[in-house]
Amino acid sequence: MASDSNTKKKKRPKPSSHRTLFPAEPSLNSLPSSKDDFTRLIAVVCIAAVVAVACNFIAASLNQPPKPFCDTISDFDDSLSDYCEPCPANGVCYGGKLTCDDGFRKQGMLCVEDGDISRAAKSLSKWVEDGVCETYAQLLCSGTGRCWVAVDELMDNLDKSRMSDNNNLDKAIYMPVKQKAMEIIRSALETRRDDQGVEELKCPELLVDHYKPLSCVVRQWIIKHALLLVPACALIAGCILMAYRAYQRHLLSVRAELLYHEVCDILEEKPLASRSGSGEGEPWVVASWLRDHLLMPKERKDPFLWRKVEELVQEDSRVDQYPKLVKGESKVVWEWQVEGSIGSSGKRKTNDGSAKKSMNSSDNAVRQMHAASSKVTAT
Repeated sequence: MASDSNTKKKKRPKPSSHRTLFPAEPSLNSLPSSKDDFTRLIAVVCIAAVVAVACNFIAASLNQPPKPFCDTISDFDDSLSDYCEPCPANGVCYGGKLTCDDGFRKQGMLCVEDGDISRAAKSLSKWVEDGVCETYAQLLCSGTGRCWVAVDELMDNLDKSRMSDNNNLDKAIYMPVKQKAMEIIRSALETRRDDQGVEELKCPELLVDHYKPLSCVVRQWIIKHALLLVPACALIAGCILMAYRAYQRHLLSVRAELLYHEVCDILEEKPLASRSGSGEGEPWVVASWLRDHLLMPKERKDPFLWRKVEELVQEDSRVDQYPKLVKGESKVVWEWQVEGSIGSSGKRKTNDGSAKKSMNSSDNAVRQMHAASSKVTAT
């Protein structure tokens, strides 16, 4: 019995529903008990503080009104930067407001160059530059242009061009465009003032060459380098003339050799033709007759051709030449001295067709010469 009573005393009583619904306050054991938990807690608190400060700064910046522009003055004081914005370049500030100069437009807190005005100014400056450089190039080439052009005249031409142009600029932007164009022109061209104080413009020497016509450039280049071109042209002409003469001599030599071979063929066949006939023919041939028979009419006007043939005949030991009285006149005759030898016709029989043609022509020439000599003998 005692053991049973002790067992009942050791049993825990069940928690009441009142304590389950309303737990007791956390004890000191709910705080971070380790170093890692304490570090994480500090990091969370720091991040939350940074986010709160950033949000507060952004809200204050958005709600803060923009600072006005400082009035345009000669010297800007840095102490005013807390109360106003300095006036940007290419702008005028008055009463806290910014007004950009002509040719510029407002973009945020700055004055940037207007693209439309800039393009129009470049187009006008190019038009003026072309006019000034073309008239100077005309002066250098033909002597009818001008070197210096007055600025007032250019302005009048610009106004007339604007009025005649269908796509003319508005009056509101024409003046800034014109002013911008003149700034570009003065920087690209040479300027001066004459005795009356009138501003004038001139195209630079390096730029005016691009406006000269090609014929003018070539003519001026030739005049400038005349001292070198004259001997160079003379040298080239001399070389061409020498080459032409050498080529003519080569053609003359080739033609003379062909005529020489024909003469040898005729002289070699002449004795055979005279013996095969009635036997009254002469074995010699008059050199002048042979010349007139072999040369074409145009070749007869060239004395060097037949002279070259005569030189070749004189160097040939198989041909004998001597004077003979023919029709009462002294003529130089040629006669083949070697009988039964292989003449020039035999040496050139490597090509059958050409050899036959040469033999036929030589036979015809021999017959004609034989007939001529027969007539001379009969007379």
